[in-house]
Amino acid sequence: MKIEILAVGSELLSPFFQDTNSLYLTRRLNDLGLDVTRKTVIGDNLAELRDAIRAASSRSSLVLIMGGLGPTGDDITREACAEALDRPLVFKEELLRPIEERFRRRGKMMPPWNKAQAYLLEGAESLPNEHGTAPGQWLIHGEARLALLPGPPRELIPMFESSVWPKLREWRKGATARRTFKITGLTESEVEGHIADLYPKTQTERLTILSAPGQIELHLAAFGDENPAAAIDGLAAEIERRIGARIFSSSGEELEAVVGRLLDESRRTVATAESCTGGLLAHRLTNIPGSSDYFLEGFVVYGNRAKTARLGVPESLIQAHGAVSPEVAEAMAEGVRTASRADVGLAVTGIAGPGGGTPEKPVGLVYTALAWNGGTDVRKNLFLGGRENVKFQSSQKALDMLRLRLMGAEMT
Repeated sequence: MKIEILAVGSELLSPFFQDTNSLYLTRRLNDLGLDVTRKTVIGDNLAELRDAIRAASSRSSLVLIMGGLGPTGDDITREACAEALDRPLVFKEELLRPIEERFRRRGKMMPPWNKAQAYLLEGAESLPNEHGTAPGQWLIHGEARLALLPGPPRELIPMFESSVWPKLREWRKGATARRTFKITGLTESEVEGHIADLYPKTQTERLTILSAPGQIELHLAAFGDENPAAAIDGLAAEIERRIGARIFSSSGEELEAVVGRLLDESRRTVATAESCTGGLLAHRLTNIPGSSDYFLEGFVVYGNRAKTARLGVPESLIQAHGAVSPEVAEAMAEGVRTASRADVGLAVTGIAGPGGGTPEKPVGLVYTALAWNGGTDVRKNLFLGGRENVKFQSSQKALDMLRLRLMGAEMT
C-alpha cells in the first residue's frame, strides 16, 4: 500500500514556515502499521498542484492533501483537485450555513469570498471543521482514497482524528508499540557509541536517533499482530542500562516538565537568575501547569549593575573576573536563593553572540550554577550555533543540573 502526503502552500517553501502537520500524520499512520512512501511540498500554483494530485492519485492508495482550503485567491486545492480528477465542484448550501453562523457568533458578516468554502467535489463526503471555516473532504477516486484537510494544525488534527482516522482503522496492519527516550548531556556521536550494536535487524522493529538543540532522542518502534511491546521491552531496558541518568524522559515529557514533577514531589522551590538567557529559563519552568507550587520568582539581570543591585553580586567580583565567569555565576545562584528564600537558586551567565566574544571568552561560553542549602555547583559550557541555540542549550543545561541534583544528593 502506497501512501502520499501533499503539503500545499508557498509559505512552506520559504524559510519562515515549517510543515509539522506531516510529522503528526506520519506518526498516526505508523500507529496503524502504515508507512508514508512519499511526501511533497507544493506552492500555490494551480498547474503544479493539479499535476501532483493527478500523479499521486494514480499511484497511491491514500493521498492526504493539507492546506489550500481557505477562502482567499491563493487557496486553490479544491480547484486543483477538480481539474486533476475531472470532477466538478458542486455548491452545497448546507456547508455555507455553518460558515455564516461562525461569523455571526463573532458579531461579523461573512465576506463573500468565504462562499468558495461551500463547494464540494462531486461524489465527495464533507468532513466537518469544528475549529475553522474550511470543511474537509473525503473522496474515493478509482483505487485511491483522498482526504482534503485544512492547513492550520488546530483544525487539521481534530478533523483527522474524528473523521479520517475511523476510516483508516480497517487498514490496520497490526498493533504498534512505541518508546521515546530523551537524552541530554551527551552528543549524538556519544549516544551512537552506546547503542551502535543495538539496531534491530528485522523490518518489524526500528530504532532511530534524532538530534535537536540540547538533547538527543531515541525512537523505538515495533509492529506486529501480537504484543509488539514485548519486542522492544528488552531493547528499551538495555538502552536504559547503558545510558542511565542521562535519559531524562521515556514518556515524551519535556525537560521542564520532568524538573517540575521532581520539584513538586520533593516539595522544593526554585528561583532563577538569568543574564544571557533573558528569562527563557523562567519561561520554561512556568510553562508547566501548577508551576506556582514550586517556582517562586525569576530575575533577568542583564547588566552588571542589576546583578549587584538585585542579587548582591559584589561589584569587585565582576571587575576581577568579568560577568561571564564561574565566580559570578556562583554568586548569582547564591544571591537569588537568598533573595527569594527558595530551596534552590539557578543561575545562567554567558555570551550568546553573535558579537561580544574574545579569544579568552568566545561566543557560546556559558556558566550555569546551582545553589542549595549545602553547597553550590558551577559548570562551564561551550555551546555552538546561533544566538537562539545558545540560549536554549543554556536553559537546558541549567534545568538538567537541577534534575540531577533532585534525583541525587539530598538537599538539606
